Parts: sequence; C-alpha cells; structure tokens
Amino acid sequence: MADRKASTSSIPARNDPFELDRLAEELATREGLHPSHGHSSSTSQDLPELLPLSHDNLYLSAPEFNVEEFLLSRSYTSLPDLRAELRDYLATLKEELVKLINDDYEAFISLSTDLRGEGARMERIGWPLGDLRAQIVHSREQLQSVKDAVQDKLDRRAELREEKALLQLLLKISDSISRLESMLLITNPADSAGPSDIQPLELIARHQSESESTDERTKMSRAKHLLRTASEFNQLLYNSEKAASEGCAFVKESQWKIDRIKSTLSSDIEHLFASTLSSLVSTSKADMKPDVERRKLLADINDCLRAYDMLGLWRDAEDVIRREVVRDFVRKTVFPGCLAAPLSPMVPPTPFTNTSSYVNQQNPRTPYTPYTAFQSKTNPFFTSTIVNSNSIYLLDDYDNALAALYNTILRFIDREVKPIMEAAEHVSGGVKSRRPSPLAPVVKNSAIASGSLILEGVDVKSEDGFDILSNVVWAEVAQGIMDDLGSSVFAVGRPEEFRKNYETTQAFLRSLEYLAPSLQAVNDMRHHSVYETFERRWQLPVYFQLQWKDIVTKVEDALESRSLSASISKGNSEVSNEVVFVMAPSLAVWKAINRCWSAEVFIPDLAHRFWRLTLQLLKRYRVWFDSSLPPFEIASPVVDKSPNTPSATPRMGTPSTSSQDQTDRKSVTDEDILLSQFSIVMQDIVSMRTNVMNLWSQEISVLLPYTEDEDGNADACESVLKSALSSLTDILPVARSQVEIILSRRCCDALAPVKSLPGQFRAASQKHMPSKPSAFVPLILRPVKVFFGIDTKNPSTKTMRDEFCVPVSSSVVDEVAARYANYLSAMRKNQESLRRLRMGKRSGFSLFGSSNSANDDDDREEERIRKQLVLDIEAFGKDAESLGVNLSASAAYKTLNYLAHANVNDIDAVSS
Repeated sequence: MADRKASTSSIPARNDPFELDRLAEELATREGLHPSHGHSSSTSQDLPELLPLSHDNLYLSAPEFNVEEFLLSRSYTSLPDLRAELRDYLATLKEELVKLINDDYEAFISLSTDLRGEGARMERIGWPLGDLRAQIVHSREQLQSVKDAVQDKLDRRAELREEKALLQLLLKISDSISRLESMLLITNPADSAGPSDIQPLELIARHQSESESTDERTKMSRAKHLLRTASEFNQLLYNSEKAASEGCAFVKESQWKIDRIKSTLSSDIEHLFASTLSSLVSTSKADMKPDVERRKLLADINDCLRAYDMLGLWRDAEDVIRREVVRDFVRKTVFPGCLAAPLSPMVPPTPFTNTSSYVNQQNPRTPYTPYTAFQSKTNPFFTSTIVNSNSIYLLDDYDNALAALYNTILRFIDREVKPIMEAAEHVSGGVKSRRPSPLAPVVKNSAIASGSLILEGVDVKSEDGFDILSNVVWAEVAQGIMDDLGSSVFAVGRPEEFRKNYETTQAFLRSLEYLAPSLQAVNDMRHHSVYETFERRWQLPVYFQLQWKDIVTKVEDALESRSLSASISKGNSEVSNEVVFVMAPSLAVWKAINRCWSAEVFIPDLAHRFWRLTLQLLKRYRVWFDSSLPPFEIASPVVDKSPNTPSATPRMGTPSTSSQDQTDRKSVTDEDILLSQFSIVMQDIVSMRTNVMNLWSQEISVLLPYTEDEDGNADACESVLKSALSSLTDILPVARSQVEIILSRRCCDALAPVKSLPGQFRAASQKHMPSKPSAFVPLILRPVKVFFGIDTKNPSTKTMRDEFCVPVSSSVVDEVAARYANYLSAMRKNQESLRRLRMGKRSGFSLFGSSNSANDDDDREEERIRKQLVLDIEAFGKDAESLGVNLSASAAYKTLNYLAHANVNDIDAVSS
C-alpha cells in the first residue's frame, strides 16, 4: 500500500498540469528555504570583512612601503574612512612609543647610577700595564740583538763554506787542467803562465798527473786512455761551468787552456777513430782481419764512440765514419756507368727443385708482396728464411743490375757498417730504444706482409745521439743514387723499367731498415731530409698518367665496335683460368681492370688512383651496353582466365596470339640474332661480375687500405664496388625478359599440333589405346634446351646454364602451360558443340570425362584422346623437370594437369 501511495503521489495531479507545486518545492530546496533544513533565509553568502590596520599588515611591515598596493588592498574603503583609520593607527603607535619609553627610562637612569666610581678603579687597574710594556720591549730588543749576532755568524760561516767550496772547485779545475795537459802531452810556454798565486797549485797538480799518467799508459790502450781523458774533460767542463756561474776570473783566464785541451782531445780521438776504422774496413777478402784482431778494433771503436758521446760530438763521429768508411765505397760502387758495367763473376745459385713447384702453386698470384717483382730463395718478401746469421735480406739480382748494386751495398753495410751502428746504438742507448733481438724475425715477417715496418710508440726524430743510418749510410747512398743514377733510376718515360726500379728500390729500403739497430733509427731515416727528397724524385703521378693512357686507349679502341657478337675463340688461353668472355670489348675491359692491379703495373702509393680507374672502367662498360643493346620488345600484361579451371591466376608477358601480333612477329632469323645477342650480353655481364669479385677477394681487398663508410661500417670500398657492379647487372633482368618472350613464343608455336589432335584420332585407321606421348611434345621445350646448350653440354654456356636456366625455364613453362590449357579448353568447347550438332541434343559425354552416351565408338574415341593428352602433359612435365623447373610451385601447370585428368561434370561444376 505504501508503494502504491508513493507511486500515486509521484503522479502529477490532474488539476495541476504544469507541476507548479513540484517546481516550487525544488526551488525552495535549492535556495535553502525548505523547512527540513532547519535554518532561516538569513544564512546568505559571507561578505568580505575589512580588518583594521595593525602591525601584522603586510603592506605596512614591508621593507619598502608601496602606496599603490596599500590603496588597492583598501579599495572597498572610502578616502575619509581610510584617513580615519590611519589617524587611529597613528594614535595607537604613539601610545605604544610612550609606553616603551616609560618602561625603559627607569633602567637607563639606574645604569648611570651603577657606573659611578668605576673610572677610578679602571685607572688603578691600567697603571701597571705601562711598566709591563716597557719591560717586554726591552726584552725583545735584547733577544733581537742576540738573534742578529747569531745570524751574522751563520751567514759568515755560509760564506766561508761557499768560498771554501769554490776554492776546492778551483783546485779541482786547476788539477783537471794540469792532469789533462799531462795526459794529452800538452806543454805550456813560459810566457803563458797564469797568476803567481795559482802557479804552485798547477805545478803540484802537473807533477801528480805526470806520475799517474806514466803508469796508466802502460796499463791501457790508447782508446782507453782517450776515453778516460774524455771523461776527465767532461768533468772539467762541468766544474768550469759551475765556477763561471760564480763569476770567477780564474775560469776566464783558463778558458784558452780548456779550448786547447778540447781541440787536442777531439783531434786525438778523430785520428784514432779514423785509423781504427781504416784498419777495420776491409776492401777485399784478403784484407779481412782475424776475429781476435777484429774484436779488438771493435772494442777500440766502442771506446771512441763513448768518448764522442761524452763530449756530445755525435756529428763529428758521423763525419769521420762517412769520410773513412762509406764515402769511398759509395764513390767506387755508385757511378754513372755502374748499372751497365758487367757484374763480377759469381758462382751461380744452386737450383732447388722445390722452387719451381712453389712458383707453380701461386695460382692466382699472391698480392701480399707489392714490392716484389722477382722471386728468389733469398728474397725475404717471399719467404722468411734467414740467409745467414746476420739476418741480411738480399734481393734477387738475376738479370737486374740495380738489384745487384743494392745487394752490394747491403752486403757492405752488413759487413762493415752494421757493427759500428750497433756499437753506437749501445753507447747512446739512453736516447734511443733498442729493438729486442728475439722478436726481430716476427717484426720482419709482419713487415714483409705489409710492405713496411710499423713504428708504433716510436718518438719523433731525435737530435741527440748517433744517427749513423740516416746521416751517414742513407745520406751518402741516396745522394749518390740521385746524383749519378738519377737519369736511369728515376726515368719515368719507360714505365715498365720505372716500376721495376721503384719496386727494387722499395725492397732495398725495407732490407736496409732491417739492418737498422733500432726502430728509432728507422723512424729517423724516414724523417730525414734526404729521404723526403729521394721520395719526391719518384714521379708517381706521371707514371700513372702513362699507364692510364695505355689502358684507356686499348679499352676505347675495343669499345668502338657496337656489335654484340661472339668475337673470341673458345680456346682463348689468356682467360683459360678465369670465367670466359664472348665479346672482345668485354675481354678488353676485363684486361684493363686486371692490369690495374697486376704486379707489372700496380704501385701501392697509387692504389687510390687505380681504384678510381677501376670504377670508371665499369661505368664506361655500362655506357657501352646502353648504346649497343638492341631495342627491347615490350610485352603487355595479359590476364589469362581459363574457363572450367579451379582457379584463374594473372600472368605477365604472355605473347599475343592475335592476327596483328602474327603479322608483326619478327622472322626466325631475326629472333635467332636477338637470342644470340642477349645470350652474349648476359654471359659477359655475369663473367665480368664473377671475375671482378674474385679479383676483389684475392687482390684488391688486400692492396687497398682499410676504410669505413659514414655509418662506421667496414669494407666501404667493397660496398662501392658492389654498387658499381649492380648498375651493370641491372641489364640482366631486362635481357632475361627479352629471352623469355622469344623462347615462350617459339615454345608456344610448337603447341600447334594440339589443335588437330582430335582429327588425327578420328582419321586414324587403327583404334588402339595410345601408349606413348605425341611426337610434338619433345619439341615444345627444345628452343630452351638449344638456347642453354643442354643437349650439347657446351662449356661456353655453362655460366648461362648455372645462372639463368632455372628461372627462364620456369617462366617459359608457365607460359606454355597457360597456352596449353587454353587449347584444351577450346578443344572441349568445340567437341561439345560438334556432339550437340551431331546428336541434336545435349549429350552427357565429355572430351575429358566419361558419359552415358549411347554411341560406344564416340566414347572410346574420346577416351583415346583423353589418354593421349594425359601422356603428352606428363611427358611435358618430365621435360620441364629435367630443366630444373619446380612443377609443384607452378599454378599454370597445375591447372593444365587438372584439365587433363578431371571429368567433365567436375569441370562444369567448377565453371558454374
């Protein structure tokens, strides 16, 4: 009942159609006037209250009072009211100020009362301070006087100590001068004596040095004596510089003696060093010294070098070595006619049987040795075999006068100069790092592979210490070659001889570097001014221009012919080991690319130029193809939807069968020419790509420096080469499509007997069931086999078969299967029409399926035709599989096979 009442109450009354009562109640509820809220209408919105002015007001307590902000905060107050408020606040402030003064006044008055009498007490306290200050000042003065006296004594003692040390230093200098003069047998003239106060010291020192030097000369050799003299003189120079910094007059007066000692000492060392070198260097085998005497001479040379190193006369020692050892040899060995002079008779090298086999195994040639135009069992750039105990690497001087000259120089340096360089390196070992001997073969073998030594962690050219390899050996040899043999060695007008001389010289430099006593010596030689001048004499850009002209001229002459015909015999021996070419222009381009990186032309310093020329040749080859290829036949896309098939798929490039296409079709001769041209183009492009990539992997990738592209990927050069080859191989898809069009057209023409197959069975006298395929079936794909030379197994078309046989055959089989299916569909329609015309009614018999026809002869005839078609299609499939075609992936062949095996009812059901 309550629910019913509630529901009835919710229904508006009939006498209040606008529901005014309900709206009034909702309005009262919204405005808070409903009695259930329990409060009156006086509870409205709160109005803003204006607080009176006080110390807490933000605007009054701000560091800087802003009138505008203050007035805006009191914008609801009129100006008279605001003035009244300010006056009230001012009165409040005055009251607070008076109250504050009254509160603190009592404390201020009591403060003055409490401090009464404190002044006298403070004076009594401060009276003793004056006496204390006076006593402290007096004590400080006494202590300072004592301190000054002690400091004066200490300073005096230090001065005396310094004077004593200086006097002792002067005594040492005087004693050293006297000792050195006695050791060098220098006599002093009577009028050159120094001051009288120093003369007794000199006499005492001279007497002592003479007694000591007489005993020492009997115990040591002349070299040891000079070494000790140099050590003494070095100490004298140190003491003289130290005394000169003090401004001693004794040093200035004795400077002429020091200079005389220095000149005498250097002269004696030079004379001994030169005589020892002359005794050590042997001009012939008869003059060679015994090992004992040779070791003694080397010990004397070592002492002389140590003396030179102590005196800092490194360049003087190098001048002596140059004058006494190297210069005479260079003048006798390197002269204008030395390359044309007959070589000295030598015992011919014993032929080794493994040498020839080693050479024959180099196929293809190894490009890791750019400075080796010659082979030998003694050549370090082909084998790491050490020829002798001195690890000297000789060049193959067979039929190479320059190599024989370099070998003579290397033998001389190894025999005569290398011991001196090693001794000098041992003496100045603190300046240059010495290469460890156990790692020497490893360093050399790695250097052989790269063509030069890797100088990691080696300092720049040093100015101190001996540098015999650069300043003596290389300076004399290089200057002699440039002055006397420059016109023949650096003759760039004869490129082959120039390249041979360049590689021979580079091999000589590597062998010379292996004789260096340290890596620092090699670094110094490479940074020597004569080395840089010697390298500039090789006019490598001119050599490249000559080779470029020769290569490009031959290529352009070959590319003048626009004929795409076979012009190279099959038995061409020049490319017997490579993938063969068919056209002479292709062979010319390949020979040009191969020549750029051959050992007879390539120079490592010109690698970037030959790399650019290789890319230009590939680009020129592509341009030649663009201007030589015949016009392409454009095949319009045809959508072939065969009726009565389970599926209909679109096909691209189906040759047209219309009457206009038949009239416009080219003759068989023209098609044969086009097939031959496209076959040649495809074979040469594939051969070029294969050969260039083989050349890259075997030679170019090793000869070019390591590079990275912008993204940081390695083998940037390989990506560039592949890009250049891709622009060339872009012709292959177009050429293949042209071949597919022609071959598809010819294969489809072989399907013509299919149309007359029912008439042949009707006209045949014997009505037996067929057991073998028709004679035209092997002729369907015969054009493909002839094109790829499958039956003849022609080796010249092997590249074509491997690359294009399967894709071309697959495309042709799809075209032929689609055309075959069209013929079968047309045959079925014609047969059905003929049967209807003959019987006058729809017959249930089908060409491809069994029916309930009353005529048994027609039934058997249809079955024979169907059996023949199945045999033909199976034979066609086997023929296609022999070409490598995957029939399971061919939709056209599946449709054809379905049409051959399916019944007519199934085909009609699918078609409907």
